Amino acid sequence: MRFPLLQPRWLGIHLLGIVVMLGCFGLGYWQFVRAQEPSREVITNPVEELAAAVRLETVLEPGEYMGQDRANEAVRVTGTFDPDGQVVVPALSPEGDEGYSVVAPLVTADGAAVAVDRGWLPKAQVGADRVAPAPPGGEVTVTGWLRPPQGENTEGYSAMSVPEGEAERIAPAVLVNTWPYELYDGYVVLGEQAAAEPGGDAGGDGAAESAAAESGLRIVPPPDPPTGITWNARNLSYAAQWAVFGIAAIVFWVSLVRRELADRRAAAESGGATGGADGAQPSVVGAD
Repeated sequence: MRFPLLQPRWLGIHLLGIVVMLGCFGLGYWQFVRAQEPSREVITNPVEELAAAVRLETVLEPGEYMGQDRANEAVRVTGTFDPDGQVVVPALSPEGDEGYSVVAPLVTADGAAVAVDRGWLPKAQVGADRVAPAPPGGEVTVTGWLRPPQGENTEGYSAMSVPEGEAERIAPAVLVNTWPYELYDGYVVLGEQAAAEPGGDAGGDGAAESAAAESGLRIVPPPDPPTGITWNARNLSYAAQWAVFGIAAIVFWVSLVRRELADRRAAAESGGATGGADGAQPSVVGAD
């Protein structure tokens, strides 16, 4: 055959080689893109304005898993604080100072509770007895930002045992041992609070501002999500490995083609030499 590399067997090898090469380089490109994205533990949703707050029960149900895609949503929830359940949680201020987040359960009308991060206090103001300003009494409406449960990688978290009145982190897995309520997954960072009016809505903005100021706590909104590229070394190494696999597939395909052509060239040369010797024999017989 004039074109040996176009035989059906070789067409299958070419097609397989193309699929393998495209697959390797495609997966390598995908890992390269992933290497520029934040890890799944980093919240990338923008912080919503409190004016856009919706009722918490329309976003999340008690006990329902909260994904990262719901983080930083502005929510509003009405209930009554349980002052006996209030705890402090080690936390750093935006400037990096040591202190505590003051967290209390807000019990809703259906008996479930959501953890509310009421604000931050310096470590010196909390003291060894872990006493923080008590939450307001009566029914209140809290407006704030929904956040996922804190993990063990949270700044300020310590795996060591903590004294009474303190919790390791803001997470249902931890607080369920302290509070006798069905808990929402995640917690609300307080932005505003006010006495609830009939129907469950808050009062005016002035009431919300004064309630926050009288508590003596520093209201700390969630930080803005990262905007720069954070390279992930693991995904970058995966991208390099897939690129190596793709190059290896090309080298292997080229070596197969070269060996096939060399074998056919050698066979042709061997066949030509044999044909020449056989062609001389009939002339000798004819002479006889």
